[in-house]
Amino acid sequence: MKKAILFVSALLVFTSCGNNSDGASTKDINIGGAGDMPQIKFEEESHDFGKITQGEKVSYSFKFTNTGKSNLLISSAQASCGCTVPKPPKEPLAPGATSKIDVTFDSNGKSGKFDKQITVITNCDPNTKILKITGDIIVPVSNDPNTTKPATK
Repeated sequence: MKKAILFVSALLVFTSCGNNSDGASTKDINIGGAGDMPQIKFEEESHDFGKITQGEKVSYSFKFTNTGKSNLLISSAQASCGCTVPKPPKEPLAPGATSKIDVTFDSNGKSGKFDKQITVITNCDPNTKILKITGDIIVPVSNDPNTTKPATK
């Protein structure tokens, strides 16, 4: 009875390995030891846009390299708010290869300092990396007498 249960368990494990709904195949995923894992190394993990004008859309590319020994997969990149949109690569990244995550921030309707985080989930260990964008949104002063000026702090 124990052999039958072990056989069925092994069969389930082996048949489920190749069925990834996101298009990645088992050859893209590391199954080796810790030394064989992919590693993501960013050139910079934060970017300061400095002063930008309210309503402006600004973008930055976070460049990175797979410094590990197997293919790197980014399963998701999520921003801390809807005004920030990250676009990670969808394809596996071979060892030694470089790529980028493009991040666009929309300052429409915002003012003052901002500090946003982008959480990147990978098949590395650790599997989470936090990227950061900052800046200061300047509200233009209108010369229209019918428009109220923003209060100063």
